[in-house]
Amino acid sequence: MTANIRKLVVQVDETRKEMGRDISPPTRRAVAIAVIDNPYAGRFSENLDELIAIGEELGALLGQKAVKALGIEPGQAQSYGKAAIVGENGELEHAAAILHPKLGAPLRVAVEKGAALVPSAKKRGTLGTAIDVPLGHKDAAFVRSHFDAVEARVSDAPRANEIVVAVAVTDSGRPLPRIGGLQASEIKGEDGLR
Repeated sequence: MTANIRKLVVQVDETRKEMGRDISPPTRRAVAIAVIDNPYAGRFSENLDELIAIGEELGALLGQKAVKALGIEPGQAQSYGKAAIVGENGELEHAAAILHPKLGAPLRVAVEKGAALVPSAKKRGTLGTAIDVPLGHKDAAFVRSHFDAVEARVSDAPRANEIVVAVAVTDSGRPLPRIGGLQASEIKGEDGLR
């Protein structure tokens, strides 16, 4: 294992009612979060390969944990997203190194396929900083019913030399979607858009 993980947090939220209406089945969103040491904290490095490798490792670990938390098979996952919060001794590029080059491929394996880009967010913060993990349908970016976000937060992280990395997975779109557009049942899943 490359990542030095201090803490893992997994949470699931389940919406059962919206605007007084029952949601059946409930919409569910899982967030798996790792609090890791930042190997580049406090110093500039031209090469961020260690964080890129950590991203690959965490894509698999956090993706699998989120799917397991939902109690679904990987192919039943519908949307996903990723985010990172860098502690004050790091830089945004550290979050980018974790999130972008290699985290997506193992996350796609964890959710079975994933033709669409994985929506992402990053920021710098301190203890208890929250971030909204953007969500989009895993196979077709144009499915409006799955445009959403879920908050990720760890009360005692990130410390100055840490990074909080979050992966979110859902088994559904928003509750009561009704703004039109491509429906999940119409997805071809070939180009990541439709």
